[in-house]
Amino acid sequence: MIKQLSDFTVGQRGKIVKVNGDGAIRRRLFDMGVTPGADVMLRKKAPLGDPIEVNLRGYELTLRKAEAACVEVEL
Repeated sequence: MIKQLSDFTVGQRGKIVKVNGDGAIRRRLFDMGVTPGADVMLRKKAPLGDPIEVNLRGYELTLRKAEAACVEVEL
């Protein structure tokens, strides 16, 4: 099952399968280590859902909801 990272609930894990978005956003995500094949877990979500904190490649990364919507993850 494939979901967008922005739709995850706290504690959910998955493997990144695709990174969408226009040039600048996609490049920024790749630079932060958000690449296909990486395991990701949603650690925290702000009360209004923006931003979110994920555990990726052994470190914590905070993303805006719009950025997380560009990341497709397989559960």
